[in-house]
Amino acid sequence: MTPSNFSLDMKRLPAPLPVWHGQVGHDDWSATAGAVADAGGRLVALWGVDRSAIGGTLTACVTYATPRGLIWLELRLDGIAPAVPDLAGVFPCAGRMQRAMTDLVGIAVQGSRDARPWLDHGLWPPGARPLQSGAQAGAVTAGKLPADYPFVRVEGDGVHEIAVGPVHAGIIEPGHFRFSVVGEKVLRLEEHLGYTHKGIERRFTELVPTEGYRLAGRVSGDSTVAYAWAYCMALESAWGCAPPPRANWLRALMLERERVANHLGDLGALGNDAGLAFGLAQFSRLREDWQRLSGEAFGHRLMMDAVVPGGVARDLTPAMLERLRQQCDHIEREVRVLRAVYDEHAGLQDRFLGAGRVTPQLAAQLGLTGLAARASGHAADLRCDHAWLPYDCLAVKMATHRGGDVAARVAVRFDEVLESLRLIRAICAGLPDGAARIVPQAPSGAAIGAGWVEGWRGEVLVAIELADEGRILRCHCHDPSWQNWPVLEHAIIGNIVPDFPLINKSFNLSYSGHDL
Repeated sequence: MTPSNFSLDMKRLPAPLPVWHGQVGHDDWSATAGAVADAGGRLVALWGVDRSAIGGTLTACVTYATPRGLIWLELRLDGIAPAVPDLAGVFPCAGRMQRAMTDLVGIAVQGSRDARPWLDHGLWPPGARPLQSGAQAGAVTAGKLPADYPFVRVEGDGVHEIAVGPVHAGIIEPGHFRFSVVGEKVLRLEEHLGYTHKGIERRFTELVPTEGYRLAGRVSGDSTVAYAWAYCMALESAWGCAPPPRANWLRALMLERERVANHLGDLGALGNDAGLAFGLAQFSRLREDWQRLSGEAFGHRLMMDAVVPGGVARDLTPAMLERLRQQCDHIEREVRVLRAVYDEHAGLQDRFLGAGRVTPQLAAQLGLTGLAARASGHAADLRCDHAWLPYDCLAVKMATHRGGDVAARVAVRFDEVLESLRLIRAICAGLPDGAARIVPQAPSGAAIGAGWVEGWRGEVLVAIELADEGRILRCHCHDPSWQNWPVLEHAIIGNIVPDFPLINKSFNLSYSGHDL
């Protein structure tokens, strides 16, 4: 599949990754989605933008991943009755994205089977569309409660509902899970999210472009490097500038350290959820040591604000590079020992094997992405498929598994930890000389750009649109959790309720990155 197959007038954006941008008509909106799906492509993100303040109209935007790169399409709408055809029949993961687009921008969806509000919990002022031009921030009426959400009911003898959340007995973010069960067996799970919606996309429009990376890095705190890099990649693409090679190598080093930190945390938490507190203690110890050195090297344990437009905020000395390399050797030895413990622990494997299985066929149908997709037999990783500097020099070995269950997702995490440790050592050894940062110059005129990065959870997309005067007209950040939250509803079917925390943790999806 190549962009020319769509018979569209497209242009390649000046980006480190192949990105094409073009417009389609109303009739081609669905046809193009079908052509992408038939060619093995997938939906990455869908959002809306209001350009009326600059003389335009409401516009629906969609991005697709294809073997040739990223395709960004736009459908400009009639201002009287703005609506787009439903894409959920082709890409089921589009359903919630479309509902969020309606809530935020006011673009309706023709033929949609689910028109329930998604981010609007009945607390917004009537008719509020926060991302429409001229929309005013409205205060929630004091004491007002969220509207009842019309969950789908399962009828039958012995069926009852269990409501979990939105407030949980822990420090995790809020989300409502409604189980329909017979005894302990789950017949259906339906989620309701949006409780952590905080207006990030509107806030972007109030910032100067060179400061937006700080907000991007706070979309989802466990992926601060991935989001900041994607934002900077999008801005640098829009401005037609490129960071120095040394900066990209240092960004990759941070991205791999972020991947290792999250996998270490998840492996410990998964052991704990299956009754092996020893695993939590050991992996927590390793993660703490890992993050302390990240704090020394980059000024922040999570490396927040370390990726900046034009490069990185802090360079590394040869002595620090050697410490980072030595830590990789130490962590690898311990991880290999702990992997043997996990693999040989009968009780642990009894909980892992078969739990929360997502078959390769179901994963493809629902659009599962990232780590979870690779554990269900789908070999897709931007570091391999669309390698950019320095990944085009590192020959990343993709970790995959066909089991699709908790055990498979654990195995992929172990494999990715070991591969990331190898990549970090290679980066420390091959880091090129030169500057670690340039000062990017903003050109005159409107511009758009896209950043596409393989974070630890999956692919992170940032799409930015700049107005003539250089301000941010729209910045859309997309987390892979949008694709994967709906799949969790299917993964739990047929399992027992007590296994839900374990299955949920094996995906470890982001609330904040989804709700924005």
